[in-house]
Amino acid sequence: MIIKQNSEFLFLFEANMTNPNGDPDQENKPRMDYETNTLLVSDARRKRDCRDFMKEKGYRIFVDTLGDNKVPMDKMFTHIIELYFNDPGKIGKFKNHNPELESRWMLGNDPAKYTEQYENLKKDKKIKAEFTRFNNLLLTEIIKDSLIDIRLFGSAMAVEGVSRTFTGPVQLNWGYSLHPVELVRSNTITSIMNEDNSTFGKKHKVHYALVAHYGTINKFSAQKTGMTETDRDIFRKALIQGMMNQLSDSKQGQNPLLYLELIYKDDFDGYLGDLRRFINIDFDENKPIRNIKDLHKVDLSLLNTVIEEMKTRGYVEEIIAWKDPFTNTDLFDLPKCKPIDLLEPLPALEA
Repeated sequence: MIIKQNSEFLFLFEANMTNPNGDPDQENKPRMDYETNTLLVSDARRKRDCRDFMKEKGYRIFVDTLGDNKVPMDKMFTHIIELYFNDPGKIGKFKNHNPELESRWMLGNDPAKYTEQYENLKKDKKIKAEFTRFNNLLLTEIIKDSLIDIRLFGSAMAVEGVSRTFTGPVQLNWGYSLHPVELVRSNTITSIMNEDNSTFGKKHKVHYALVAHYGTINKFSAQKTGMTETDRDIFRKALIQGMMNQLSDSKQGQNPLLYLELIYKDDFDGYLGDLRRFINIDFDENKPIRNIKDLHKVDLSLLNTVIEEMKTRGYVEEIIAWKDPFTNTDLFDLPKCKPIDLLEPLPALEA
């Protein structure tokens, strides 16, 4: 079922002796706001974790559709279209659920000739405008059905004369640490292996950071990309488990701690807004922060207050939350919510 409700979420993770998001313009040092000593983590990093994990579980994604090497978009789409042309049942489903696509259908009734017909139509300049409209409809349906990262995050593409932008229902802000952080003062040298040689570089890490991301899921964009309730469940698990499966040297030490989501009622079209502004962190400013025990409290009392106000006004349908079961339970004073299990295995899809 396509998502029919807006929602917004808060995602917290800890970074312990690690580099959550290297900055290529700063020798791959952790991204920082040096004026406030705040650690920064891009939304692209989080989406990359999700994509990599979903790909490992067998989900087809737009990025690296043909393997580990980046390929042009037109080749990606050619590959995907051929897969669908070899599955007439899926093409038939598209036609049955999209009257406009059925009315503009240009490939005849013999599935064995779909690929040949398609290639011939692309070369026929006399029907370029008509084919472009048909191709837009066809690609849109294929994208909705096949590429989960497009359904979640959207993308801009220009392929085979078709220019189209999908605004992703899932939008994440850059994450930032909820307290000042310190970089590890180290001149440690590491060997960086390339295909035929090796070079030397420095390891850059932070001592400790509690990082928060804020994001939204928009029902109107979901209608356009085809994001479903099942897709949302997959995204939640990929956000948590994708981070856990980042096993590179620079990413070791990252642990997801909290996922909190406000799901609004069908007729509510807005959001509460960046949930991080309602969080206060209690710590001793005279002592270095080296682990989660140095944070006395992650104070969510203000967040609880505003959520209760939203519930009183009748805007909130449900609040769900996942919390790391092995973290100090007194650290997060969560609002009343439905617990969910985001460590539950995500079923792998068959190739």
